[in-house]
Amino acid sequence: MRSAEQPSGPALALKVPPLVLVLAVATVMWLLPAVIAMPHWGRLHAVVCVIVALLGASVCLAGVLAFRQAHTTVDPRRPAAAASLVVRGIYHRTRNPMYLGFCLVLLAWALYLAKLSAFLLLPLFVWYLTVFQIKPEEQALRARFGPDFDAYAATVRRWL
Repeated sequence: MRSAEQPSGPALALKVPPLVLVLAVATVMWLLPAVIAMPHWGRLHAVVCVIVALLGASVCLAGVLAFRQAHTTVDPRRPAAAASLVVRGIYHRTRNPMYLGFCLVLLAWALYLAKLSAFLLLPLFVWYLTVFQIKPEEQALRARFGPDFDAYAATVRRWL
């Protein structure tokens, strides 16, 4: 039996903390064989990887700060505990800046590893987050905030 805070849906819904998922995917990327190695571009390669990683970290941090300013929970496993619907700042551009930031950090990691096999995990990461994290969060937010969430979701995209 599910608690009142736990939306119905897939069994893995809201079970794996997204940061744990990021670390797991990054580890698998590192362990995957380089079936097709990609070229390194010398110093430019490292600079591009750092820029993409910093962009991802900045987007993620902007999401966390917006939640903190709104005095609401950042615990992604308990979306029904949200004290307010955050729609300002970075949330005016994307409904999931923390997850978008995680995806950019993983993209930077895949670029750094320069293995095509690492890039193949990015769509899987996006799919898993969408099905097992984002959609259950949206269900909980819709139950909590009703038409306000629907209006927000109608004007701001899930990812970009």
